[in-house]
Amino acid sequence: MTEREYNECVTTYADNVYRFILKNLRNEEDARDVVQTAFEKMWRHRDEVDASKSKSYLFTVAYRQMIDHIRKVKRIQLKEEFNETVKVQNKPANNLKKILDEALARLSETQRTLVLLKDYEGYSYEEIGQITNLSESQVKVYLHRARVQLKEYLVKVDNVI
Repeated sequence: MTEREYNECVTTYADNVYRFILKNLRNEEDARDVVQTAFEKMWRHRDEVDASKSKSYLFTVAYRQMIDHIRKVKRIQLKEEFNETVKVQNKPANNLKKILDEALARLSETQRTLVLLKDYEGYSYEEIGQITNLSESQVKVYLHRARVQLKEYLVKVDNVI
């Protein structure tokens, strides 16, 4: 991959990768760090990257960086004790985006990633399998289960707009 091809890759895919990572991490600063690290790794390995496969390579690196970040945060994050002064309000959600975000948040990391890669980014089952190191049949099964879980959550009476 040449410097020009790398710059084209950054211009073309930076927003897509950022949105994908942000949807999973739900933290803008962490998402920027993960994406920046992914582009940095791609730059360091640009001699090994085929320009025609740069999108797949970039999403694979970003996905793995995201998983590493999640694992790191889980290890160092201290659970705050329950604060009795915090009030929990039980309001029915009436915002479609909020409901969808909540539904996605209920999925496991793997399921959420598969849904976002397939339905949001438009990858094929084979490409998703390469990015996530899953077989094509595993991708299909996990994606099916994720969609069933999303459907069950989205059709709950509490979520009707």
